[in-house]
Amino acid sequence: MSELTNILGLVARNLIAKQQRKILNKKSYVYNDGGRKEAGFKGDAGDCVTRSIAIAAELPYIDVYNELNVRTRAARKSGNRAGARTGIPKSVWKSYLEELGWTWTATMGIGTGCKVHLRGSELPEGRLIVRCTRHLVAVIDGEIHDTHDSSHDGSRCVYGYWRKPCT
Repeated sequence: MSELTNILGLVARNLIAKQQRKILNKKSYVYNDGGRKEAGFKGDAGDCVTRSIAIAAELPYIDVYNELNVRTRAARKSGNRAGARTGIPKSVWKSYLEELGWTWTATMGIGTGCKVHLRGSELPEGRLIVRCTRHLVAVIDGEIHDTHDSSHDGSRCVYGYWRKPCT
């Protein structure tokens, strides 16, 4: 009987935690394609790098798209089909952000576990490009700007973020 009580208690705590994460993330997501549709593109694409940079850096989507494609082609190894619609190598987008003057802040190290989650209450104010598992997302003053709510109800771990330079 005590085992059943322990299991029910665990289930109840998990449900409460999930509800609390939903409350913390309420109104923390804004649909934003970064100008993709306005640039004439249709359908879905794996363009989180292009989209997040366009949104956070306040640059036209088509300009970021073209620049990343040029850089990706120059860095491409034979047979690699990477591009602005299907994925950009980290070395390409990292150097692009550095050239734009953005700075990296790590929030997670090897063996440290998750310390910061993709929720406004755990990220600094300002314009950020946040790196999560297999995804980059723009966060502006605590609001996720993306084509979907990529926060996983506020439980998604953040590896770190790029911050817009002060102007």
